[in-house]
Amino acid sequence: MAERGFPPSEFRTRVTALQARMGVAGIDALLLTTAADVFYVTGFLTRFWESPARPWFVLVPVNGDPVAVIPSIGSELMGQSWVSDIRTWDAPMPGDDGVSLLVATLAEMVPQAGRIGVPMGLETQVRMPLGDYLTVADRLAPRAFVDATDVVQRVREIKSEAEISKIRAACRVADACFARVPEYAGPGARLDQVFRDFQRVLLEEGADWVSYTAGGAGQGGYGDVISPAGPQVLVDGDVLMLDTGAVLDGYFCDFDRNYAIGSVGDEVARAQAALFKATEVAMAAMRPGMVASDVHQILCDSLRQSGATPGGGRLGHGLGITLTEWPSFTPHDQTELRAGMVLTLEPGVEIAPGRILVHEENIVLRERGVELLSARAPEQLPVLR
Repeated sequence: MAERGFPPSEFRTRVTALQARMGVAGIDALLLTTAADVFYVTGFLTRFWESPARPWFVLVPVNGDPVAVIPSIGSELMGQSWVSDIRTWDAPMPGDDGVSLLVATLAEMVPQAGRIGVPMGLETQVRMPLGDYLTVADRLAPRAFVDATDVVQRVREIKSEAEISKIRAACRVADACFARVPEYAGPGARLDQVFRDFQRVLLEEGADWVSYTAGGAGQGGYGDVISPAGPQVLVDGDVLMLDTGAVLDGYFCDFDRNYAIGSVGDEVARAQAALFKATEVAMAAMRPGMVASDVHQILCDSLRQSGATPGGGRLGHGLGITLTEWPSFTPHDQTELRAGMVLTLEPGVEIAPGRILVHEENIVLRERGVELLSARAPEQLPVLR
């Protein structure tokens, strides 16, 4: 088992990078409230975020170390992190659930004419009651709350080698799990039981938890990739897809694999060949300096050249502390691709109305091109008999 967590130097590097961008943006302090951002800055890793009863705050000043303003139930765990300034209240506290403590801490940190950054854009959220957020903003006026999405996302999207190692290890867990699918999936198996077994094997192979399991099955393809599994029985001619966002040491993998049940139909074989080729073409072409929409175009052009109809929506995305991160491979995303980004390539095709096939890999972009983190999917669909 690889060493868990990160040394303090990893977090200091992250905070220094955030502070550099804060300085350029004229931001005096960052207010971070989500599990991913708090973990990124502090290493505070817990499933307790599943409970919505308590807000959590980490403040990053433009100079100096972060300050945690958290419920007292988290003081022991946060005390094991590199953060030394930990301020707590007994939560939940109706009427003042950390508000006064948060206001007082920010007032110390930010001058009256200063600016407090909060991620406000796409793929962000403020994980505290909206009424409390408005109260904090009102009590801290004339300090201004401003959008810090660019500050946080431009730093988080470039993974350190230590982070890449975590994601690679998560991918290896999923690789081992996918290799065992023939143990429990095939003609006569119920789809819902296949999903349960899939999650069980992920845990057996070393996942800390399975935050996301999806997939589908149907004759000659499946209808979507987000529906929960039902009791349908797999039969000859079905295509089974399994997709996982398994977590290891706080980092996700996210890729799928397709299996033919009993036999492979001609349409499915052609769709699989087109998806495999498009992924190969994209991996060969990707370089730093491209933008996200370029990758979408490369994938779509290759699919069309193979006679396939590209699926709608995005065809890949960022990956890391959360299952999906920025950028998105769509026609509209102009995010510059940079070395150190961990990404998914996820082309999909429409075989016929209501029947699709989706193919996904996890990669890291290097200066000279792409490095696979997931084991490459087979060129031809495995057949389960």
